[in-house]
Amino acid sequence: MQNRTFHTRWLFSIISICIISLILWNTYAFFNQLKENERGKMQIWAAAQEEFQKVGLGDGEINKIVLDVLQGNTTTPMIVYTHKEDSYTVRNIVEKETDPAKLRQKREALTKQFASEYKPIEVTYKDQLLQTIYYGNSPIINKLKYYPMVLILIIVLFFLALYFFYQTSKSAEQNRLWAGMAKETAHQIGTPLSSLVGWTVILKSEAVNPEYITEMEKDIDRLETITERFSKIGSMPKLERKDLVMETRGSFDYLKLRSSKLIEFELEVLDEPVFVNLNPQLYSWVIENLVKNAIDAMKGKGKIKITIESGTKYALVRVADTGKGIPKKNYSKIFNPGFTTKKRGWGLGLSLVKRIIEEYHKGKIRVLKSTPDGGTIMEISFRLAQSI
Repeated sequence: MQNRTFHTRWLFSIISICIISLILWNTYAFFNQLKENERGKMQIWAAAQEEFQKVGLGDGEINKIVLDVLQGNTTTPMIVYTHKEDSYTVRNIVEKETDPAKLRQKREALTKQFASEYKPIEVTYKDQLLQTIYYGNSPIINKLKYYPMVLILIIVLFFLALYFFYQTSKSAEQNRLWAGMAKETAHQIGTPLSSLVGWTVILKSEAVNPEYITEMEKDIDRLETITERFSKIGSMPKLERKDLVMETRGSFDYLKLRSSKLIEFELEVLDEPVFVNLNPQLYSWVIENLVKNAIDAMKGKGKIKITIESGTKYALVRVADTGKGIPKKNYSKIFNPGFTTKKRGWGLGLSLVKRIIEEYHKGKIRVLKSTPDGGTIMEISFRLAQSI
């Protein structure tokens, strides 16, 4: 199915390129034809001018036809240079200059421009060069010469819109798929979780060490939190004004208790509360993902330090590790769905983290610093909540 879709896209692309090439080629040919017609018209005008030189004012009927031809061209800008008088005559050109010397300079410059567009036409009589006619593009050709560029721009914009639509629809389809999977996972976890809750009630009535039951209840609470997290994927979660320090400490304590003793944990937070708009379940998921990634980067041995800072507008949470580091070229790639450097894993953890922080909490997450074998610092920023 994917192969077929790939071939269909390539076929569509090739057909589109062929159509565009055909349109551009026809436009170019049409433009050249107009230029040829313009030259043909000017050659007729030059012939009429030459005939006028021969006939003069003698033959009234011929003179009328010639004058009609000469006066009929009202669109093509031209400059007629008379060699004997060393003078310039202009037609269909608006001139605002009044100074004779400057006017001549402008006309000479214009003849050079016209000569670069069309080959000048010479008017002769009895083998004597009388006039040279310089002419340029008519207004309609001047407008049409920009048409191919406008056409290309429209085509480029069309393909950009098509690409944006495709990417958006693909992203929306993926989002619906992940949301459906997440909700189904939450539903599947819910059944055995209810059973576990029932078993803890039974165990309390038996001669079982209460500490075991307490730890089981903590894990059950955690499973309930995970279920709630998955159930929120695909819908906008409710944000509450929460103390960032307290929420971070809760996740920190849980992870520290259930991680290897080879991992050294350090928490550096402010003494006073830092209030931001949070969804506690999703935020704890973010911290868990970052800490688990850090543990993987350190191969199960090293130090993880979580710090919280607060400014006038933003609160910053940093998670630092002593792992292998992230190459600079991968700073943005690590947040893409499916990107992973591990042999096992789907590469969804950091993409979920980014979505939770930036889409749901309107915050920012980035790689603040990373060096090869020197560790990584991930930074999250939240806007401070307004005081009640």
